[in-house]
Amino acid sequence: MFKIDELLEATRGRLINGKKDTVVEGISIDSRTIRPQEAFIAIKGPNFDGHNFVDEAIKKRVKAIIVHSKEFIVHSSKKISFIIVKDTTKALGDIARYQRQNFDVPVIAVTGSNGKTTTKEMIAWILSQEFKVLKNIGTKNNQIGLPLTLLNLNSSYDLVVLEVGTNHPGEVEYLARICQPNIGIITNIGLSHLEYFTNLKGVFREKGALLGHLKNPRIAILNADDDLLKRQIAIKNSKPVILSFGIKRRSDFFVTDIEILNGRVKFLVNQKYGFTLKTLGYFNIYNALAALTVARLVGMQYKDIISRLSAFNFPQNRLELLELNNIKFINDTYNSNPISLKQAIEALDNFQIKGRKIFVMGDMLELGSRKELFHRQAGRKAARICDVFITVGELSKLAAEAAIKSGLNTKNIFTCASNLQAQDILFKKVSVGPDDIVLVKGSRAMRMEEILKK
Repeated sequence: MFKIDELLEATRGRLINGKKDTVVEGISIDSRTIRPQEAFIAIKGPNFDGHNFVDEAIKKRVKAIIVHSKEFIVHSSKKISFIIVKDTTKALGDIARYQRQNFDVPVIAVTGSNGKTTTKEMIAWILSQEFKVLKNIGTKNNQIGLPLTLLNLNSSYDLVVLEVGTNHPGEVEYLARICQPNIGIITNIGLSHLEYFTNLKGVFREKGALLGHLKNPRIAILNADDDLLKRQIAIKNSKPVILSFGIKRRSDFFVTDIEILNGRVKFLVNQKYGFTLKTLGYFNIYNALAALTVARLVGMQYKDIISRLSAFNFPQNRLELLELNNIKFINDTYNSNPISLKQAIEALDNFQIKGRKIFVMGDMLELGSRKELFHRQAGRKAARICDVFITVGELSKLAAEAAIKSGLNTKNIFTCASNLQAQDILFKKVSVGPDDIVLVKGSRAMRMEEILKK
């Protein structure tokens, strides 16, 4: 709930019509779902422009409309307050920042190249046993999704857990300025979005921007096994205060005695506390350690954390073990980059099965000038583990070529132009059966989940 003068203060906008003491009951950017008495922000995106729906918002009896130009003001609507701002997307972030500043609750922000969503969900799941937690829904972690999440903050919440995503330089810093986190987590620094960040150092600069915008008590939680993050950990008398987690290197929360069996990963934390995760992925231990660190920081007991993590259900389409028509699939279709692909292949390698291990691979996108190298490396990894290798897309053809050079029988390699063709080969030519297991993975834009819809 906001007064018009609060929206003006937050956005530094200009009131064209209406009264400053008018109260709006919420903020919306969607004219289809907006409710009476709310304020409508006309967001201009790459595929739509909210300014085209001002008339529709007026019909819904909104109290205020925020636009970026006078030309969109409907003067016949005298009961509606119109606010003009330079940039409506920024205005959304400004209002969210204003809302965050009104509540003295801890905000935990998670960024990194891989594992952001899972870590955020783990933290929220564990903490929700003792606290009321606000979190992003799904992967709404960008300049639209994160502010909309914060606008739901009210006095009933004890904690906020936010995933902070990025595709372009400067986005992490922008979102950190909005959410003003007290605790910042970086899961890892990996080869993602290289089209925009160029190399690992570029990724590190982007993700590391989170640490420069932490608020008291300014605690950073970092992966000690990540080569770039370990340098940050090594800085003496560091501000923020740094807590670390890891497997390969000694850290504040470290793991030993790892056991991996189909669908379960077991391990000890600090050589004392036994944990079990319902996952195929060894790397999910890192996500669990980050979540565990937060839970300990807010005072939760190990026994409760162990219990919650053992019952945690991982997000869909992320190394999700499925059985469809009596055939086992590892559904990892959410996205793909060199690190997550390596992790998925390792999960396939660790899976014990009587039949064949089949990998259906789609292109990895946004990898910049090294995209061909990364796809060839993926093909070599696949050749060491897979019995059958099916690729979809032009870049993945390079992976198929590399697999052939690495010794995988050409009779067991198929290159496809579409998911439909890959599906046809998988079920008709390869004749996948109940003793086999199929890993399906590719970048989001490749829509690899279509292969599972038979």
